[in-house]
Amino acid sequence: MEIENGISESFDYGGSLPVRNVQDLAAKISDEIPQRYIRPEIQVDSVSYDERLEIPVVDLSRLFDQQFSQLEMAKLHQACQEWGFFQLINHGVADEVIERMKADIDEFFKLPLEEKMAHSQPPNSIEGYGQAFVVSDDQKLDWGDMLFLMARPIPARKMSLWPTHPPSFRNTLDKYSLELERVEIRLLGLMAQNLGLDPEKLKDSFVDGAQGVRMNYYPPCPQADKVLGISPHSDSTGLTLLVQVNEVQGLQIRKDGKWVPVKPIPGAFIVNIGDVLEILSNGVYRSIEHRAVINTEKERLSIAAFHSPAMSTAIGPLPDLTKDSEAYYKTVSNKDYVKFIISSKLDGKSTLDAMKLIK
Repeated sequence: MEIENGISESFDYGGSLPVRNVQDLAAKISDEIPQRYIRPEIQVDSVSYDERLEIPVVDLSRLFDQQFSQLEMAKLHQACQEWGFFQLINHGVADEVIERMKADIDEFFKLPLEEKMAHSQPPNSIEGYGQAFVVSDDQKLDWGDMLFLMARPIPARKMSLWPTHPPSFRNTLDKYSLELERVEIRLLGLMAQNLGLDPEKLKDSFVDGAQGVRMNYYPPCPQADKVLGISPHSDSTGLTLLVQVNEVQGLQIRKDGKWVPVKPIPGAFIVNIGDVLEILSNGVYRSIEHRAVINTEKERLSIAAFHSPAMSTAIGPLPDLTKDSEAYYKTVSNKDYVKFIISSKLDGKSTLDAMKLIK
């Protein structure tokens, strides 16, 4: 969805090439956009404005209510199969936890550039303040900056990259990440049931797994129809939970060949299936391409939390799902999978294409 995988400090996976800060760039230009940001393909992309075409809404409380659970489980299963996206309401995370996280992110991006740059990505690291997936000096760039931090497991945290301004930031992110981890584990158990699996087997793969939190800032652009906040891609991880920080919309998903704008429900998490879950489910669940577009007048902020299996988990179709059918994807070590992701630029569903056994 809008970095994708959790990383152990003991491995060198590489990182992103340094590029100019977009927030600073946007503040200094009036009309002319540097060519590296111009995306000609946007002009021919088809966008659907059909009000009836909206991602499903799933009520977590009803999934655990005996009266409604069967119907709600069917809605969840269909959303994962046909959309790869849904909005999760009544998820149990307190409003004040979410609102505090939004406020601290907003305050961080308002800091002077030199203060934010104190948390810049170190060489060969995907964590910190900057951009992600820049692997060459001539690739097109996204119109946005990010702060990406490993939040879980706790020993993987690089606290030198965690801002101390605003003063509440570290404590806020700690609480927020724990609450999202709880929601993630509950959802995975329910998804496993829908797949006919032992819920504990799938949940156990993600316990002590990686949670990376990407905080996004997309500045306004006078030529917004020529740039992209984030390139079309599917998330390479397992499950993503995203909240929009302000009222500016920008997330779009690809559905039936068209880009469909997502209208966030206040207080809901936008949840999407990542490539890892598509692989583990042997293609039953689908990761979906999505992108972020830009507003001409106002910045957009969002927070995406990416959840991945523990590093000891092999990335491949679950054996219980290939007993009566062939495997559609390779099985590789999580370490090799992550190395491949970090060394690649965002490019549609190229990760899954590389993992497919049957094209």
